[in-house]
Formats: sequence, structure tokens, C-alpha cells
Amino acid sequence: MASDELRSTVERVGDRFNLGEYEIDAYLTVLEQGQLTASEISDRTEIPQPRVYDTVRSLSDRGLVELRESRPMKVVALDPGDAFDDVQESLAQMIDELEARYTAPARDTEAVSLVKSRSTILRYLEEVITDAEYELSLSLTPDLLVRFESELEAAVDDGVSVDLIVTPASEAPDPAEFDYEAVATTARARRGITTPVLAVADGNYSIYATQDALRDDQDRYGVIFNRSALGFLVSGFFGTVLWTTAERTLGEDSSVRSYPRKYASIRRCVKDLIDEGGEFYATIEGRDVELGEPRVVRGRVLDVSFEVSEEVASLTLADESGNEVTVGGRVAALEDLESHEIHIGRHEPPTIEE
Repeated sequence: MASDELRSTVERVGDRFNLGEYEIDAYLTVLEQGQLTASEISDRTEIPQPRVYDTVRSLSDRGLVELRESRPMKVVALDPGDAFDDVQESLAQMIDELEARYTAPARDTEAVSLVKSRSTILRYLEEVITDAEYELSLSLTPDLLVRFESELEAAVDDGVSVDLIVTPASEAPDPAEFDYEAVATTARARRGITTPVLAVADGNYSIYATQDALRDDQDRYGVIFNRSALGFLVSGFFGTVLWTTAERTLGEDSSVRSYPRKYASIRRCVKDLIDEGGEFYATIEGRDVELGEPRVVRGRVLDVSFEVSEEVASLTLADESGNEVTVGGRVAALEDLESHEIHIGRHEPPTIEE
């Protein structure tokens, strides 16, 4: 479809639906009754008698009703399927052409973006959820939980570890009526409406928004961290501030997951090692805390540290040379290595896929 043809199609579709209040009232009334006179339309609507004739002639010009010139003139409803048939075809063609011209915004162009549209915030939330490959942290309202239920179920089915907070806790679906284990590895409820809406995929692609941003509030905003090193801020905020103060457990998956596993969050990694017990091996990609250079460490896990508050977590490895290496999470200062990706195996350090 040429540019001028596409433009005329858009204009034609727009013109067909450019109905005023009187036209909408008259059209719906005639549809319900099948056939009416002008005076009957006036009686059944709030359209002034002098305006009825102009209104129904406008509907007739658009092909929505038929006028039968009799005394009195009768307005006859037409089958909407026939009346809108050309519009449906034009609309389908227009959508195909518009989609062909649509260029998806490149996600790599901006490391951090500010968005203010509710629909855009929801779109990015869905994208973060579906993009998660191995780990997903979420804080959702009950409405958003229901909205993204199928996407979360798909993530769990694909083996993604999902930590979910539902807020406000008072509105969270009852575990007896909602299957939290189908949408999360662990689900908790957090009190109050102050908890933000957020999602973090694999520790680096994330979105942060206020709950007000998803209501009819003019002061709405969301922040997108697209594969940015700053994305750990959202992940760290979730792990140390939100997760540790979400005290009510809604559901927890008790099934045993296989190894090797991959983690972005050292908190979740250490918790799993403690819960499951036994001997573990690790391959950890990260950064040397003192030199700031990329570093990969492989070896047997000697020890783990995990505070009851869940605010501090670390582990110690014996590397291939027999040296002990301490590993912390993002922005580690006390340990030797800041971890970015943690690979855990049962019998040997996992091989990292290139």
C-alpha cells in the first residue's frame, strides 16, 4: 500500500467513527428497535426534535442506517456486520501496513530511560517478565499479578526462579484461592501502598514505578534500567529493603530443582545452598573488588554466610589453586569478588556457555 493510499485509509476509518453524541444515541436506539420514526427517536433519546433529521441523515451518509422516505420518514437499522464490513477490511489492511512500517525501539540505545505513560510502564513490565532467563524479582499489585499470571506461569515452567512480592498485603489473593506456586518460587505479601511496583530480570534488566503511576495520577513515572550497571540498584533495593520486610509468606515451591543452576542474586544462591545442603561447586563471573578488573573464579564452596535478616549474604570458595576467595554481591566491599553471575553445580564447577 502506497503512502497516499495508507493515509486515505486512515482518514476513511477515522471519518467513519467520528460520531457525535447525538449520532451515537440515535444509532444505538435504532439498532435496539430495528425501525423508528424521527419523533420516536426524539422520544427515546435526549436529541431535540429539530436535530433528529440532520442526525439520522448523517448516519445514513455513513451507511449505518437506511432512510425510507414515507410519511412519516422511517429510519431502519442495517446489519452492523454489513455496515462495518468495509471498515473492518480497511482497518485490517491499515494495521498490517502500520505494523510493517513500525520499527521496534532499540532497547540498547538508552541505558536508563524515564517513561510516564501507564501503557508503556505495563509494556515494559511484561517485557522484563518474559525476558528473564533464570532469575526474576517482582513487586506487583494484586491486579498486576492477575494481569501477568500467564507470563509468570510460563517463566516458572521454563525454570526461572521467581521471588514475588504482592502489595498491599491486605488485598493479596488468599493462598487458598490462588495458586502462588504456579507463578513464583517464593511469594510474600508486604503491607501498605508505599511499596513500589518493580521487576528485575537476571539482575540487570529492570523497571521501577510507583503504584500511583498505574492509577489515574498525573505525577506518574517509571524508570527503565536496560542492561545497565545501575540495574543492580533496583535488585539490591528489592533484596535488602522490600523482601526482608515482606513478612507474610503466601506460597513457596517445595519441589527440588536440578543442578547446575544460575543466579544473579547471591542472597537467593546462598539461601538455596543452606536449604538443600551438601557439597557444592561454583563458577563465578564478577569483578575484583580492589582492582576493578573482570574476574572468573572456579572452585569448591567452602563456607556460606547468611544473616537471618537476609540483608547480608556471601560465600567462600577454594579456587583451582587452593586459595580461598570470598564472594559478595553487587557493590561488595568486604569480600574479594563482586559477583555478577553465579553458576552452581553439585559435582564440579559448571562450564560457562560462551
